[in-house]
Amino acid sequence: MRRNDRAQNQEFSLELIDRCTHGIMALSTEEGAPYCLPLSFVRIGDSLYFHCAREGRKIDLLRRFPQVCITFVGDDRPFFSPPAMYSTWFQSVIVTGTASEVDNPDEKVQALRALCQKLTPEHMDGFEAAIEQSMPVTAVWKVHMEEITGKAKLEH
Repeated sequence: MRRNDRAQNQEFSLELIDRCTHGIMALSTEEGAPYCLPLSFVRIGDSLYFHCAREGRKIDLLRRFPQVCITFVGDDRPFFSPPAMYSTWFQSVIVTGTASEVDNPDEKVQALRALCQKLTPEHMDGFEAAIEQSMPVTAVWKVHMEEITGKAKLEH
């Protein structure tokens, strides 16, 4: 990180991950080009979980190139300070890690429950019915977080 004065600690980084509704995951392709997509993540311990369809380009790429990078952005507000200072207040976290498909049914349900609790806590009464209906067609993946880097320019 070039600006060490903006580095944030692990607690800041994990809190930001926990409050973000989504992150942008970058994957590698056969051509060596990046492929980025927004996904809803939930953190359980030192892993991030997301759900998706059982097939598609993302799944093909994850199976071939499981190393990923995920960016989370918290506060992001441009500001102007006269006479000529343009900048941005921001909070961000970059996570690098290795993705793997979750095969254990109990772990899948735990991850999906945590994701629903994070994003729609007021609607958990429908969770069991949703699980019963969606489990056969839903894949769950986890990313073991190997490196976490938090950075911020905070308003004073």
